[in-house]
Amino acid sequence: MRLTSSMGFGSGSLMWFRKGIRIHDNPALDYASRGSSHLYPLFIIDPHYMKPDPNAFSPGSSLAGLNRINFLLQSLTDLDLNLKKLGSRLLILKGDPHEVLIRCLKEWNIGKLCFEYDTDPYYQALDIKIKDYALKAGIEVFSPVSHTLFDPSDIIQKNGGKPPLSYQSFVKLAGEPPSPLSTKYSSLPPVGHLGSCEISEVPSVKDLGYEDAKLGEFSPFIGGESEALKRLEKCMKDKKWVANFEKPKGNPSAFLKPETTILSPYLKFGCLSSRYFYQCIQDVYKSLPKHTSPPVSLLGQLLWREFFYTAAFGTPNFDRMKGNRICKQIPWKDDDKLLEAWRDSKTGFPWIDAIMVQLRQWGWMHHLARHSVACFLTRGDLFVHWEKGRDVFERLLIDSDWAINNGNWMWLSCSSFFYQYNRIYSPTTFGKKYDPNGDFIRHFLPVLKDMPKAYIYEPWTAPPSIQTKANCIIGKDYPMPVVSHDSASKECKRKMGETYALNKALNGLVSEDDLKTLRRKLDEGEEPETKAKRSRQLLIG
Repeated sequence: MRLTSSMGFGSGSLMWFRKGIRIHDNPALDYASRGSSHLYPLFIIDPHYMKPDPNAFSPGSSLAGLNRINFLLQSLTDLDLNLKKLGSRLLILKGDPHEVLIRCLKEWNIGKLCFEYDTDPYYQALDIKIKDYALKAGIEVFSPVSHTLFDPSDIIQKNGGKPPLSYQSFVKLAGEPPSPLSTKYSSLPPVGHLGSCEISEVPSVKDLGYEDAKLGEFSPFIGGESEALKRLEKCMKDKKWVANFEKPKGNPSAFLKPETTILSPYLKFGCLSSRYFYQCIQDVYKSLPKHTSPPVSLLGQLLWREFFYTAAFGTPNFDRMKGNRICKQIPWKDDDKLLEAWRDSKTGFPWIDAIMVQLRQWGWMHHLARHSVACFLTRGDLFVHWEKGRDVFERLLIDSDWAINNGNWMWLSCSSFFYQYNRIYSPTTFGKKYDPNGDFIRHFLPVLKDMPKAYIYEPWTAPPSIQTKANCIIGKDYPMPVVSHDSASKECKRKMGETYALNKALNGLVSEDDLKTLRRKLDEGEEPETKAKRSRQLLIG
């Protein structure tokens, strides 16, 4: 719990929503509503996050794709409706959060400022400035930890000042999380006088300047607390499924009815309380004592989230390779052509391309699908930097979460946490295990919808007559593969082996010059086929 104690001179409370876009189990809202004559529930439209960027590779701002912005707006609309049922409303203001908030604190005679504690670097920096102002102005600040089950700094303290870097050690330290609040509101204090602040309703994407946005193009997942609780209730009703849930099992190609909860976007925005989710799972386990256990169980997935939050909070430069003490220093390729082919679903590997189309259209894909495309981009085939893939996920995923996204990319690229680089996801056989007919590919890559089952995962092997019959000529209607998987994966394993040896020899203290030397050495040792293919790409480029 984060509390700045001082005598509040005003009688009003300001509840600043950022994440935690919900009424249930919201300690900041609970505290703000107690003993206050007026309550100002505020959300600030931050141009840093929302302003359209015409130069980005997909519709959206410089930081977020339109799917995620739309999901956030839906969540705010739902919050506003739920607040109105309690005699309140959501106040929307636009501008720099620091400037807007200070103006509101002054104009509304605020004595108590409440907001959920946030571990993301952007909010950490912003909150220091806000708390500093509030302290000088004699305003009480209440900033509880409620986005996560545990306070990451508590775990780090228990571990001697460093974050635990294995899941098992984290779980041992964590123990049981606090229970969710059981507060049920019949009403909230009214909104007071608004002064000269220009309050608006929750904007639409068009109001924000996204003129070309077509509603049919958005993610099929609807934002908001009401939808989150509905989805949770539906999941928990299937007690057997909850008890037997076992990651990494599940079908990554199931798209009509995905084989997972799809609660991650709701946890990301705090439309669903992780503590309440945890309690609901525990209630199911009590009625069905024979159930899976962490790390593979459903409860285990929530603990993975906590593990990454704690690792991220306690590791400087967690979001980059350079200067990150837990990240292997690897001489990744700087190849924009390969990156764009991956990002734009043009690798020539239908399983990979179909997943990337799903990501762009839905803003979501199954965790095993994420594993497939992340492995392919980095240590599996293309040897492109994990930071580049992270940026694409960060933009396009509706559940993109700073700590989890960076943690997973380091994991899947074998840069940290997981080091078995010889184990890769094949772009041609992995999807086939779940979907031999290629229905997932046919849905997201309609250009291949008539390709026979025997060739759907490797269409370049289809004879010309089959390609003609399927109305899909490889190299014209759908691209040839950007690499030969067999030789590329062999090459990646060799590079990873030599890189690991260097990291070990230098005890992880690998300099820029060391990486340059290693890169030259690795390029010289390339197989002739790979070298020739790379030369052809440079000539074409």
